[in-house]
Amino acid sequence: MSYSTLKTKQEGEIAILTISRPEALNALNSLFFKEFNEYLDSISNDKAIKALIITGDGKAFIAGADIAEMQNMNKKEASAFSKTGQNTFMRLENMNIPVIAAVNGYALGGGCELALACDFRISNNFAKFGLPEVSLGLIPGYGGTQRLARLAGLGNTLFLQLTGQMIDAQEALRMGIVQKVVDAAELINETMKIAQKIASQGPNAIQTLKKVVRKGYQSELNIGYDIESDEFSGLFESDGPEGMKAFLEKRKPNWK
Repeated sequence: MSYSTLKTKQEGEIAILTISRPEALNALNSLFFKEFNEYLDSISNDKAIKALIITGDGKAFIAGADIAEMQNMNKKEASAFSKTGQNTFMRLENMNIPVIAAVNGYALGGGCELALACDFRISNNFAKFGLPEVSLGLIPGYGGTQRLARLAGLGNTLFLQLTGQMIDAQEALRMGIVQKVVDAAELINETMKIAQKIASQGPNAIQTLKKVVRKGYQSELNIGYDIESDEFSGLFESDGPEGMKAFLEKRKPNWK
């Protein structure tokens, strides 16, 4: 399938999706959301894909939502635009496979929100992060007010969003927004290595781990323990026996 706003490819078990509107710094518009959801549809049941990497085309990851499209919206239209982004990014974070943002440049506004919806973020050393919506008289609308607070804490979230200030990759790393910073030339290679490492693990364990961590994070601690125990024991009927047997036999597991 061909897209106007996306470039797609697959290397082995890893899918790589590039947001491609370089003339607009990859700004998110209605067509992007339509095509992005179509792409997620196309890979959601593909068991050959074990991880997804999302990056941007050119000097930006995503520089935000498309202001040219937004400026004439009324309240009802703006609400629908916000809900579209929220629902799409919730779908992204709830995918069975790990989703990694390879942040190659500006990740601002809606672009930062998309990166926050990924499971974790690898950045090059030139990337910039920010949620500058207050400079437009707005606030983040794709989940950024909620995800960033859970990821980087209340103080960091209010500081970044009230000032609209951009931060560099090292500051994003310090805040816990980014998990690793690498040289620009090595961004995709380093992210691929991480994705391939994940893809080599027990597929049911990876899927279960995503579910348990996310559900537990949104629950009270004792409920999280119950979720963990239940899912831990369930893996003794899927990946666990082969993984433990392979370990004892000093060989690589043959995952099914």
